[in-house]
Amino acid sequence: MTNLNKLKVVVIGSAKVGKSAVTVRYLTKRYIGEYSSARDFLYRHSVTYDNITTEVEIMDTSRCEKRGCLYEHLRWGDAFVVVYSICDKASFEEAADYLQQLTKLKLPSYYTLLLLGNKSDLDHAREISVNDGQELSFRYSCQFYEVSAAENFAGVSLAFHSLIREARSTQLFRALPMRRKLGVNSVSKALGNIFGKNSKGERKKRPSLSI
Repeated sequence: MTNLNKLKVVVIGSAKVGKSAVTVRYLTKRYIGEYSSARDFLYRHSVTYDNITTEVEIMDTSRCEKRGCLYEHLRWGDAFVVVYSICDKASFEEAADYLQQLTKLKLPSYYTLLLLGNKSDLDHAREISVNDGQELSFRYSCQFYEVSAAENFAGVSLAFHSLIREARSTQLFRALPMRRKLGVNSVSKALGNIFGKNSKGERKKRPSLSI
C-alpha cells in the first residue's frame, strides 16, 4: 500500500553528468564540483506543500548498471530524475535508454519522471540542444528542465520541487477509492488536455524550462 507521507526519488544517469552535484545542490544549496564514489548515497529530508509534510528519500546512484543494481533501483523508486550532460551526446542516449527501461518496468500511473539536462553553463561545448531534450521528454510524457548545478541553485530547486509535487499528486490519486477516481474523471480529462493528449488523441509537450 502506498505511504502518502513518504516519497522515494532515484537520481540516475551515466558517469560524470553531475548526478551528485544536482542532488547536493538541491539539498544543501552548495555546489561541490568533484565527486568520486563507487557507491550509492541515500539522503532524507522533509518537504511541506499545502500544509502536508512528506518525508523524501533521495537515492544518488553510482555505476548502478555496472554493479547490477539498476533493476532494484527502478523497482524501489516512486519518482526518477534522469540526468544527462548537455555536453555529452552519449549521456543523452543513455538517458533515453533509462527512460525506455522505466516504461517497460512500471505502469505510467506508478511513477513520475523528470528529464534533467545539466551543465547549461557550458553552452560553448553543447552537443544536445534544448529541442533535443524537449523532444525526448515529449516522447516519454515527462517534465524537462535544463539547469546548471555549478551556477544556479534556483533552477535545480525548481526542477526537484516540480517533480516532488507531481509525484505527490500521483500518490494521492492512486490512493482514492475507485468510485472517487471515476468521479474526478472529468478533471483528469481536463488535465490530459493540458499535459497529456489533445482532442485528436495526440500527446502535447509537457511544460519545460531551461534555467
